Amino acid sequence: MSVSFDIKTFGCKVNTYDASLLHKRLQAAGFFRHHEAPMVHVVNTCAVTQEATREAMRYVRRLRAKNPLCTIVMTGCSAQVDGRLLDSMPGVDLVVANSHKGNLENILIDYLKGSRTQKIFRSNMFRQDSLGEGGDLEEGRTRAFLKIQDGCNSFCTFCIIPYARGKSRSLSVSYLCDKINELHANGVQEVVLTGVHIGDYVDESHGKAARLEDLIEAVLVKTKIPRLRLSSLEPIELSERLLALYADERLCRHFHMSIQSAQSDILKSMRRHYTAQDVEMALESIAARVPGSFVGMDVIVGFPGESKELFQETYERLEGLPWTRIHVFPYSERQGTRAPLLENPVSLEERKWRSKMLRELSLERYKAHALEAVGQTKKIILLNSKSQKNLSGVSRDYWNVDLTNAPETTESSQEIDVRIIGFDHSQDVEGSLLGEVVYGIH
Repeated sequence: MSVSFDIKTFGCKVNTYDASLLHKRLQAAGFFRHHEAPMVHVVNTCAVTQEATREAMRYVRRLRAKNPLCTIVMTGCSAQVDGRLLDSMPGVDLVVANSHKGNLENILIDYLKGSRTQKIFRSNMFRQDSLGEGGDLEEGRTRAFLKIQDGCNSFCTFCIIPYARGKSRSLSVSYLCDKINELHANGVQEVVLTGVHIGDYVDESHGKAARLEDLIEAVLVKTKIPRLRLSSLEPIELSERLLALYADERLCRHFHMSIQSAQSDILKSMRRHYTAQDVEMALESIAARVPGSFVGMDVIVGFPGESKELFQETYERLEGLPWTRIHVFPYSERQGTRAPLLENPVSLEERKWRSKMLRELSLERYKAHALEAVGQTKKIILLNSKSQKNLSGVSRDYWNVDLTNAPETTESSQEIDVRIIGFDHSQDVEGSLLGEVVYGIH
């Protein structure tokens, strides 16, 4: 079926991976990508907050106003858990939830042929075992996100994702190693292992359970990918064995820690299975075992029951610990979760104030680390190698670097040695490092 399409993706890196898989399958079914004026719009939604769903709905309304004759398909997490909002929304032609995302191209073909009048496709995600193998990347990219796991078994009180993604399930070690070799052969220099909860990774396809550490060891042995990066981990998932693997320089010295709070009572209310002391131990272990790492964290402020004193405890504990940047999230009520039912909600005004406080702390710490990087030489890969202007890249330790001079060629996807000569920032923006190429492309 020769029909033009485009995909708009909201949310996490897992959704980005799913979008690449949808793109590949739609093209195999005869559709062709058209960014400017497609006849079919696939909106791949996020449901992590209620606002994320509303953002996708606003986008759909703009699409419909711009092109009344196009076909709009809503899929993703909001399509799975927010049927009360999306199913009767004017302008939406199909709602294909995560439970049916693997068959989206066939549903769409039948709809366009007029042989299918059903609008809503949704079933219980906890009965799903599919993972979506075969995701790919856009041509010319040097970095790729590879989904190793989907779903979550944690059921934190603030989170809807288990209901949107289903139970935790993982792709096999052998498949993932083969996929990384395929990506590397196609020019990819860095692979980011991603999932809804990669700490839950377990491959039981060969009897003995293989955990995340086993997967990383296998990738380092069975592939030649120059750079391997991990997505979010929880504090208690930083095992000694995992930290020891960072002795291999191919495993990038970058950690993204999903801590959410640094106060034990709030962590218990969130139904997180660790304490403030575990947070301390994890961050200090990274600093001791993998020095020089970039450490980012997710923190929620204003969770129900978080008094000013408890917030201050989180603030002061984080102030005294080693890390690089905090992603601050003011608590947002999410229908379908338990947290809105908890006692002692925090006012919106107070949530905003706490967010401002923690973001200022983060910005101060980030800028201090950025200035420490001046004079260092870092290995980067280009992010926009097709353009000779405004070249930028990302270092192994996850710093964005804007180049002040062009390398010998921008065609190669190999790493470039860059000397950090400055830090470009304003008063309230994180900014980027400035670097000059010193050795050319390897």
